Amino acid sequence: MTPELIATLTATAAMIVYVLLCWILPFGRCRACSGTGSRRTILLRRVTFCRRCKGSGLRLRVGRRLYNTVHDARAQADAAARAKTRETTR
Repeated sequence: MTPELIATLTATAAMIVYVLLCWILPFGRCRACSGTGSRRTILLRRVTFCRRCKGSGLRLRVGRRLYNTVHDARAQADAAARAKTRETTR
């Protein structure tokens, strides 16, 4: 096996694993608060909710966010196409 083939297979396997991860577990730990949902403020050192995850400790993965965007755009395009065909048949 050539090194290029090995690199391609490794990259493909990593991509498949990430797609499955986004499908099975769409939420990952928040990197700002390490999944705790709370952070300490710098000035007074008091505990507050994490602003990035809004206190849940979870964030939507980038791959899942991309999938949701593409899926919503396709659904809107399908709805517009159906509406257009309904207008032309009347």
